[in-house]
Amino acid sequence: MSTTTLPQSPVDAPGGSPAKRTAAADGRIGLRANLRHIGALARRNALQIKQDPESMFDAVLMPIIFILLFVYVFGGAVAGKGNNDQYVNYLVPGLMAMMGMNIAMAVGTGINDDFKKGVMDRFRTMPIARSSVLVAKIVVEVGRMLIATAILLGMGFLLGLEIHTSVLDLFAAIGLSMVFGASLMWIFILLGLTMKTAQAVQGMAMLVLMPLQFGSSIFAKPTTMPGWLQTFTDYNPLSNLADAARNLINGGPVAHSVWMTLAWAVGITVVTAPLAVAKFRKKT
Repeated sequence: MSTTTLPQSPVDAPGGSPAKRTAAADGRIGLRANLRHIGALARRNALQIKQDPESMFDAVLMPIIFILLFVYVFGGAVAGKGNNDQYVNYLVPGLMAMMGMNIAMAVGTGINDDFKKGVMDRFRTMPIARSSVLVAKIVVEVGRMLIATAILLGMGFLLGLEIHTSVLDLFAAIGLSMVFGASLMWIFILLGLTMKTAQAVQGMAMLVLMPLQFGSSIFAKPTTMPGWLQTFTDYNPLSNLADAARNLINGGPVAHSVWMTLAWAVGITVVTAPLAVAKFRKKT
C-alpha cells in the first residue's frame, strides 16, 4: 500500500496552531470539520484502490466463486437434485450476510499494514479527530461491500434468483447487510490494532469467521443440524441477518430478525468503536 498523503490546508497542516493540534488530540473537532476530514481520508483510501486495483480482487471474485461453488457443489445435496433454482433463492440472501464479514476481515489486515508502513503515524500528527481515520476506512470498505453485493446479486439473477417481494425490500436487505457489515469492521479494526502482524490478524479472523459462517442458516436450514448446533445457530447474529435478508427477498416475517440484526449491529459498534479509537490513539 502506497503512502499517498493528503493535501494540507492551513487548518489540517501538521504545523498548525498548538490550540488546533490540542483540540484534535482531545477529540474536540467540529462536526463539519470532522466530516471534511472523513471525506478527504476516504478519498485517499479510494485513490489507494485506484493505484492498486488488485486490492479489489476479493470483492469482485469472492461472490462469484462462492455462489458457483455452493450452488453446483452443495446445492443438490442441500436442496435435492434438480432444485438448484430453489437453493439459489435460499443461498443468495445468506451470502449477502457473509460478504460483509469477509470484506470486514480485510479492514483489520489493512489497518495493521498501514501502521507497519508508518502511514497511521503520519495521520496522528495531523490536527484531525482520531476517529475520522477509522471511519473513513469503513466508508470505503462499505463501498467495496456494495460492489461485492452487486456482483453477487448479478450472478444470482443469472442462476435463477427471483425477487418475490419488491425492489424496495431488496434494497432494505442490502442496506441491512451494509449496516451489520460496517459494525463488524470495528471488531476487525480493533484486531488489526491489537495483533502484531497482518498474518496474525488474518489467522484470528478465520478462527472467528469459520464457526459463525458455517454454524448459521447461511448455507442450510438449522432444522437439519444437531440440537446443540441449532441452539448456537439461533443466537448467531449471521443467522439473524441471513433470515432477515431471505424473508425480505422471498417473503415472510421480518420484524424479529431485522430488529435482532440491528440490535447486534448497534451493540457491536457501541462496544468496539470506542475501544478501537482508544487503541488507535495509544498504539505505538
